[in-house]
Amino acid sequence: MLEITRIRENKAEIIELLKVRNMDAEAQIEKIIAVDEEWRANKQKQDSLLAESNSIAKEIGQLFKQGKRDEAEQLKQRGVEIGDEKKSLIETVNNLASELQELLYEIPNVPHPSVPQGNSDEDNVTISEAGTIPEVPDFWIPHWGLAKKHELIDFEMGVKVTGAGFPFYTGKGARLQRALINFFLDEARDAGYKEIIPPFMVNEDSGYGTGQLPDKEGQMYQDGKGKDALYLIPTAEVPLTNMYRNVMLAEADLPLKVTGYTPCFRREAGSYGSDVRGLNRLHQFDKVEIVRVEHPSQSYAVLDQMVAYVQGLLTKLGLPYRTLRLCGGDLGFTAALTFDLEVYSAAQDKWLEVSSISNFEAYQANRLKLRFKGADKKKTLAHTLNGSALALPRIMAALLENNQTEDGITIPKVLVPYTGFETI
Repeated sequence: MLEITRIRENKAEIIELLKVRNMDAEAQIEKIIAVDEEWRANKQKQDSLLAESNSIAKEIGQLFKQGKRDEAEQLKQRGVEIGDEKKSLIETVNNLASELQELLYEIPNVPHPSVPQGNSDEDNVTISEAGTIPEVPDFWIPHWGLAKKHELIDFEMGVKVTGAGFPFYTGKGARLQRALINFFLDEARDAGYKEIIPPFMVNEDSGYGTGQLPDKEGQMYQDGKGKDALYLIPTAEVPLTNMYRNVMLAEADLPLKVTGYTPCFRREAGSYGSDVRGLNRLHQFDKVEIVRVEHPSQSYAVLDQMVAYVQGLLTKLGLPYRTLRLCGGDLGFTAALTFDLEVYSAAQDKWLEVSSISNFEAYQANRLKLRFKGADKKKTLAHTLNGSALALPRIMAALLENNQTEDGITIPKVLVPYTGFETI
């Protein structure tokens, strides 16, 4: 969430930048400032009463030692009055702090100045394209047809056992899926990321820490209520980043680079039509994630490095891709700047998103209380970044579609050591 000091000191700038998200936040920002001012005024009163109470306690002891019992009793009465006032103030201060927290949760991250204005994904800006889009022979078919023809993925069995969006991978389809996971993890390891196998469920605090709650609560599968609530992770970003919740780092600890493979679970409520057919949109899918904790002065240079790293994976797989800068209307709630990478699906004649790489600046770190201490002992919020490297379903779809021949499907050379076969 945004730091309250930043809101107080840069109110007009924040209101203006949030307009890039098509959000008129003036009333909400003014409400936040008003509640914050009320909280600070009452907190000051509370602190003053505490100081007076401590002073009276010392003075009462001295008066009793001096035999001035009557004066001591009068001060004791004042102490009782202060105690009553303190109880009332503590309740007021706590209520205002909770109200302020809830208001801050409602404000998304401030977009980076480079984020373009726009309303939806149609307004995202293409930065670059790479690779050759193949010509489509008459015999080419979409991946769901290939999956059935070669017995690679069983969508019907998934519907029977669980529901739509939960496919079975079978035979060489399962081996190709596992090959992709291992390839992505090995590449991340070679790039200096520490591999983690995190839990696939998180608690409510973790959901709030990275911003899935309360913003995306309706998109998450939940078990239990209240303090017993657990959520199936929508991305490995959540457990990996929450490893550093309530952590004080030394500046020398930075940067932190971790990677992890997990299944991901998303309700994707209201998703229908051809755009969600086959592997295009699932409720359960596999993904390898990269997460970084960085010094604020380095985070945007690192964001560019992460984009280049994911581009490199797509190049090694031989997939044509393009890189987009997301507009304000398509920017995630917690992100300050996001680049999407999309691969071209030849048999579907469309671009498919396979990765989002984002800099959250200090937005998540402020929720997480993730800070580092410099040589000057000053405590500073770190910057967090993450990226899909990569999400498997649409990678699988594009690999099957773009590499089909009259005799079968050709496996990219970089994957053959992992699959153990060159063709399907």
